Amino acid sequence: MNSNNLKLIALSLVVSLLGGCTDKPSDKQTLDNVETADSNSAKSEQAVATKPVIYSAEDFFKTVSVFGSSINHDNTAALVTNDQSGVFNTYRYPLDGSKPTQLTSSTTDTIYGVSWFPKDDRILYTADQGGNELNHLFVRELDGSVKDLTPGDKLKAQFGGWLEAHSGFFVLTNERDPKGFDLYRYSMTDYSRELVYQNSDNLSIGEISPNGRWLTVSQNVSNSDNNIFLVDLTSKEQKPELITEHLGNVSHQSYSFTTDSKKLIYATNEHGEFNQAWSLDLTSKKKDIFYQANWDVSFVYFSDDGKYRVAGVNNDGQTQVDIAEVATGQSISLPDLPAGDLRGVNFSSDSKKMVFYINSDTSPSNLFSYDIGAAAAKRLTNSLNPNIDENVLVSSEVKRFKSFDDLVVPGILYKPKNASANQKVPALVWVHGGPGGQSRKGYSAAIQHLVNQGYAIFAVNNRGSSGYGKTFFHLDDKKHGEDDLQDIVYGKKHLQTLSWVDNDRIGIIGGSYGGYMTMAALAFTDEFKVGINIFGVTNWQRTLKSIPPWWEAFRKSLYDEMGDPATDADRHYAISPLFHADKIKSPVLIVQGANDPRVLQIESDEMVEEIRKNHVPVEYVLFPDEGHGFRKKVNRITASNAYVDFLKKHL
Repeated sequence: MNSNNLKLIALSLVVSLLGGCTDKPSDKQTLDNVETADSNSAKSEQAVATKPVIYSAEDFFKTVSVFGSSINHDNTAALVTNDQSGVFNTYRYPLDGSKPTQLTSSTTDTIYGVSWFPKDDRILYTADQGGNELNHLFVRELDGSVKDLTPGDKLKAQFGGWLEAHSGFFVLTNERDPKGFDLYRYSMTDYSRELVYQNSDNLSIGEISPNGRWLTVSQNVSNSDNNIFLVDLTSKEQKPELITEHLGNVSHQSYSFTTDSKKLIYATNEHGEFNQAWSLDLTSKKKDIFYQANWDVSFVYFSDDGKYRVAGVNNDGQTQVDIAEVATGQSISLPDLPAGDLRGVNFSSDSKKMVFYINSDTSPSNLFSYDIGAAAAKRLTNSLNPNIDENVLVSSEVKRFKSFDDLVVPGILYKPKNASANQKVPALVWVHGGPGGQSRKGYSAAIQHLVNQGYAIFAVNNRGSSGYGKTFFHLDDKKHGEDDLQDIVYGKKHLQTLSWVDNDRIGIIGGSYGGYMTMAALAFTDEFKVGINIFGVTNWQRTLKSIPPWWEAFRKSLYDEMGDPATDADRHYAISPLFHADKIKSPVLIVQGANDPRVLQIESDEMVEEIRKNHVPVEYVLFPDEGHGFRKKVNRITASNAYVDFLKKHL
């Protein structure tokens, strides 16, 4: 796993439920889109300045969140996870479009579907306990009974993949050592298991070849340099073989093995700013370019029979998916589809059927099934609340501005329908998580609710964000709360150049690392009228000492970026808002999950206490049944209403 993944996963302060989707892109952009003023004429502004339809948070969260697209053994159904019941559960969606069937019925813990079994309708799913991230892997039998395949306390487990010929499957757990994941092979029948790789060096586990022979592991040299090793699981020694020899700082990541287990497809940024996909022949060790673009290649994988290849590119905050026939290299053509990004592409085992999602700013993900070569695809879901008119929702635009040092910084701008020079609106700078996440185009109920309530949103991708090249990605290393914060401030200044924004009513909002940036903006600048901190870091000294043990493989890279608490304590004190709370003068809303293993509840408790000492308005919403990110629909509604009520009162 490369340093991009460290930022996106290790201190993954991005939460998709808050609207911050992430991929892997990159590069310093040319100044093709810097604005100094809004170009709309007053006439056109007046034309759109009609009173919009206003929807409640309950309306927006009646939208169903859906994901997952594993196709079952007889090509009749997809395994889908949705939150129709208020809690994420698994469902069987027939590919003919008939009514889905609920397979699990949790009312407390979130359940995420993983896969059908290859020869029958058993399913694998994963769940933790109240958001503590200690996921176990479960099997739901044909009779509906459930078995925990990874029982025990304080362990974390995840699915590793199926063996070819339906002879078994792999599971990773950290039960032996909380700091590292070992690899086990499970029986398809009685679920007995054997240890196939003991990860004594706490390396990052990557991909497993379909034939079960090859495993990739990676080791971080620094936050900008790592290596991939190949392990022969059939050998007695299982000695990792270095396959990414290089000079200088280069990041690598395993994508997938080819279906015949003869080649590894992996990512490298050795040849430029962006991740390219390369292939390694496992016999000859010959390397060749496999797939490249002018942005980061985010993923490459294959259909089960090897007929099709799927590649994704992070193009300026949007995912572009290319599906090609492996034999010819020719991209396949799809029928006419609604506007939006293609996501979650999956094939049946014989590659005759395909399922995928379409997602856009104004339409949440909807699942489609498609018989390859047919004239049309079949839509299986209608995720948007039918009481919401999609035309009332707002599409975003990618906008760029110059920061304090003339660096060009991108962002994603949402303009309320009623905004005009004659009807100026308040605005919020939205800060993604990470460090190293990316705000991206795509549907977010939380953002659309705020925009529908009349607030402009500018989701700034400050330096250090993924998606814009390795140079841009590392510009914030050990400068957090400094240069990246100035990008946020200059994002606010950009908003002030727009004729339809009320210059005196601009706040800041963010989740996780974005929550930290919110508190830093209030403690270290006087730019923002209000702040909404969603489970944000406020004490870096504590956070960096209390990272979950299963992040051990990323610890060095994390410290390379943020600083080692053993040697950089003074800097961590200087950039931690908790120790500078006396400077906070603007009203604050803080929202936190009690079970968060990344940003502990005490971070928010102490921040609230310190702000109250200033006699500054501070509101606190604490969810006892959530972790890092709010999964239950009722809690997301409560949080979204809290944002709007707070803003109405203070902005």
